[in-house]
Formats: sequence, C-alpha cells, structure tokens
Amino acid sequence: MSRHSFSTATTGARLAVAARFAVAAAVVLTAAGCGATDAGGGTVPEGWGTLKTSSVTVAHPPGFVPQGEKERSRHNAAAATLTEGGEDIGMITVQLDFTDADSAEEAAIGAEAAVALGSTLGEQSAIEVAGPDGPAEARRTDFAFTEKGTRVEGVIVAGLDSAKKTYAVRVDARKGGLGDGDLTKILRSITVT
Repeated sequence: MSRHSFSTATTGARLAVAARFAVAAAVVLTAAGCGATDAGGGTVPEGWGTLKTSSVTVAHPPGFVPQGEKERSRHNAAAATLTEGGEDIGMITVQLDFTDADSAEEAAIGAEAAVALGSTLGEQSAIEVAGPDGPAEARRTDFAFTEKGTRVEGVIVAGLDSAKKTYAVRVDARKGGLGDGDLTKILRSITVT
C-alpha cells in the first residue's frame, strides 16, 4: 500500500474533471435515491487516538501511528498508518478543501476521483457525521482494489465543513486488516467543525 495512497500522480487532473461533471452526476445520484442515513455521533472509543485538522477530527485504533507533516503526502491534512511486519496494511487520511463543491454529493464525487483506476466503487450513501450544531450531512462511498496481489478495501466519507469547504476522510486497509467493528467506530467518530 502506498504511503500516500490518497494521492496519485493524476489526482489533480481527476479532481478537475470530477468538478466539471459533479453537478450532472449529483443530479443522477440524487434521482437514483442512493443510500440510507446512518447517524454518526463523533464518539472516540476509549484508548483510541485522534487525527485533528482545522475542520475535521477522526479517531483511529491504537495500532495506527499518526504521520508527521514530512511523512504524509502534501495533499493530506492528517494521516495515520497501520503496519505489520514493516509493511503498511492500513491507512486513514484526511483531505481538506480538495475541490470546489456546493454539496456533500459533489464533495464525494471529487473524492472518488482520487481512488485508483481499476477500483470497484460502490454507490454513494447518505450518512451523518457530528457537526458543530448537531448531525451534519455527508456521503459514504465504499471501494476495493488489488495492489501487488493484495486486496484492499476502503471507505471515503466526504462532505462540507461549516465554512462550506470540502473534506474527505478515507480509510484503506488490507482485507481483514481492521479489527471487528473498527471501521464502524472510525466512521462514527468523524466530527466536522
């Protein structure tokens, strides 16, 4: 797994294309009635750490190690990795203000553009994350891909913060790399300011 898995050489070009088509795709996704609401509560499980940025906080299991500014991709405002035998098997990243968007749907479409070519993308589903004034609207997209013979599964949660700037929280892990229920706890911990 790339140490900067949320950033590829073509991410900028993909985000630009995604931004151009975001409105049309958002209309199609809305008309299709994608997903059900799953409430998030901004809860940090006992013993877990947190990744904090200027507008998003997300919890990570104890085995994840936060990356310093020099270690993480310049596109990530925060990141933490899970390693096993000296190899990265999981990663949580937070990106901020990565594309122009007017809605959670548009933010999700922009975030999906950063997923590697050849990935299998699931449908967007509407969820809620903890916001400054209660639940805040977001979109969840599940994805999977194979890298060097290893199956990687991931989730992106994207939306707008209170300043109407985009954010995306991405969780990638080798299949079976996260403990039972850890993904749910990570997603329920997302807090937007």
